[in-house]
Amino acid sequence: MLAALAATTAISTGSLAQAEGELNLYSSRHYDTDERLYSDFTEQTGITINRIEGKADELIARMEAEGANSPADILLTVDTSRLERAKNAGVLQSIESAVLEERIPANLQDSDNQWFGFSQRARIIFYDTADVSEPPMDYVSLADPKYKGMVCHRSSSNVYSQTLLAAVIENHGEEAAKAWAQGVVDNFARDPEGGDTDQLRGLVSGQCDISISNTYYFARALRKDVSGVTSDIEKIGWVFPAQEAEGAHMNLSGGGVAAHAPNKDNAVKFMEYLASDQAQQYFSAGNDEFPAVEGVPVSESVSKLGAYKADAVDLSAVAKNVPAAQKIFNEVGWK
Repeated sequence: MLAALAATTAISTGSLAQAEGELNLYSSRHYDTDERLYSDFTEQTGITINRIEGKADELIARMEAEGANSPADILLTVDTSRLERAKNAGVLQSIESAVLEERIPANLQDSDNQWFGFSQRARIIFYDTADVSEPPMDYVSLADPKYKGMVCHRSSSNVYSQTLLAAVIENHGEEAAKAWAQGVVDNFARDPEGGDTDQLRGLVSGQCDISISNTYYFARALRKDVSGVTSDIEKIGWVFPAQEAEGAHMNLSGGGVAAHAPNKDNAVKFMEYLASDQAQQYFSAGNDEFPAVEGVPVSESVSKLGAYKADAVDLSAVAKNVPAAQKIFNEVGWK
């Protein structure tokens, strides 16, 4: 059980806001391996981390409701769309940090320095090697009629789906993105359902022949037993898409300093710590993610996926396309 949950925390808002040498973290990252991040930061700085955890949208709404009295110092969440959602809700603030500017690539940070990405997950194509001899080599090819009845994907309400289509819009334009989305819908093997691991299970079960998932779900199944995947993982092949074009689409896990952070200096210190080599290695070793900082080694499970070219598109610009992406999903009937 994590140290502090949104529903059970015994720390009062007043005591949080007035604390010295503390940091109040609102996080939607629910990975036990992040414990090492928090304990090492405290050991290095003496700053105690108080955590409130929940779903991203709930935390953002909570920060909005708390307003200027919010005890939050940091919001951590996953996916570019949620980071942009927090910015648009006015619950983050711009910060100045030479460390973050130097360490985090420009395309992985907000144009106004309100959020920064600290780890990445490539969203790539997986396929049944027994049934697919010529897998799609890019995202555009997923709409090829030759893959009709073969594709599994998550729902349009999922942020990973929204951000991928938002990236297609940024790279190819809205008209092409709509045609692509319609083509993918036409190729569905079943109505969208489940999470990323379920898309991989669909390949093993034979429900579908081609699916999309973030890499860390597959790398996790390489590292440890994941029911319905690991035992038959040799059946699954993968493609880092668009290697001759824009490159593989990347999802971010990142964070920003809260708009009314009572411990702003500590918050900036924590953000800078997350960009350190030590923390970056934890993201990879503990949760099978790719570091955001260039040159940091990846874990064995992640390295098994091989080398690839990432899409260097500005993710701040991609995030702004999410409303257009949702409109397209609705128009093409992507459930």
